[in-house]
Amino acid sequence: MNKDITIYDIAKELNISAATVSRALKDHSGINGNTRKRVVEKARQMGYRSNFFASNLRKRKTNTIGVIIPRLNSHFVSTAIAAMEKVASAAGYNIIISQSNESGSKEIINAQTMFDNRVDGLLVSLAYDTDTVNHFSKFAEKNIPVIFFDRVPESTEQVSIVIDNYRNGYDITKHLIEQGCKRIAHVTANLKRNVYNERFSGYKHALMDAGINFSDDLVFSCDLSEQASTEVAAKILSMKKLPDGLFAANDMSAACCIRVFKQNGLKIPKDIAIAGFNNDPVSRLIEPNITTVNYPAFQMGEMAATYMINHLAGLTNILITNKIILKSEVLIRESSLRKKS
Repeated sequence: MNKDITIYDIAKELNISAATVSRALKDHSGINGNTRKRVVEKARQMGYRSNFFASNLRKRKTNTIGVIIPRLNSHFVSTAIAAMEKVASAAGYNIIISQSNESGSKEIINAQTMFDNRVDGLLVSLAYDTDTVNHFSKFAEKNIPVIFFDRVPESTEQVSIVIDNYRNGYDITKHLIEQGCKRIAHVTANLKRNVYNERFSGYKHALMDAGINFSDDLVFSCDLSEQASTEVAAKILSMKKLPDGLFAANDMSAACCIRVFKQNGLKIPKDIAIAGFNNDPVSRLIEPNITTVNYPAFQMGEMAATYMINHLAGLTNILITNKIILKSEVLIRESSLRKKS
């Protein structure tokens, strides 16, 4: 029969007690070397697997950190996860990753799964349409720390790691204005999320400070995917009066717009100056290279994992920290540069 081998099976084969087998497998100092060698070899021959789950239940620790992210097919997310994995592995932790696919209801299921798997801590970036973070309250009730990163709740009670999206949105719009743009479109996503809401607010205030009227007609909301951004670019081309500038909330969207505009005979940045966000590889592969915001994804993932592990080790207390803001900056490239300096 295909059943799991237990320490009792090993003990029976070697004609010793199960307690001796258990201590030998744990490299107990009270077991002599020869006996330890015989037990380990027999365990290997019989295909014994240590029941780490049961052991962890006894210790009330799994050495596992859960990560819930919106989607895996994102350069930012994959870079942040790589940093988390690096830090966690070095500290002896494993990482369990699940994606919400931009669905708040799926995120609730993911959170319950993480809870049921008894993760020691949880790192979360919220889905597009998440309305509440009540599904994470059970973690607090069990003293399981939760750190939000990138897409975070509005509540200041939550521990979160972000960049200054408002300032970056303002600065990149101001740059377009300084390049002579007076009719600037903005491609964004669900404004429930802090990252898009804050970039949008920065865009609006930069226009206001420059004396340029804000127009709802110049704001386009989509999921920022290749298909959706291509459709937005087509809508922009159908406008009676074209914008002379465009700020997209991520680089994929900006790249798609550049491609469609060029296919329809527009010159970038002469006819329309374009800027994106995130400094994804696509921003440096498309011609012209895209003006963007350098988003420190690796640093964010590294910091989130480090704070979590230090908290679990009792070295720091994340509960006294509400928000950590990482440095980010505008990277000016050819896609927006009308005025050579």
